[in-house]
Amino acid sequence: MSDKKSLKVKLVRSPIGCKASHRATVVGLGLRRLNSESELEDTPAVRGMINKIAYLVKVL
Repeated sequence: MSDKKSLKVKLVRSPIGCKASHRATVVGLGLRRLNSESELEDTPAVRGMINKIAYLVKVL
């Protein structure tokens, strides 16, 4: 299992006032409230989601 890569993502800006699809992406990444962190598998789908809301999150 150690050969699986993972990314740690932290929500640093509020999705209030953003597009509904961007809010849905935040929820899809498992982020709930400000400063919440989520550890995700490094896949092209997850990278695309992070890229979509790059202005809201920080990759640790």
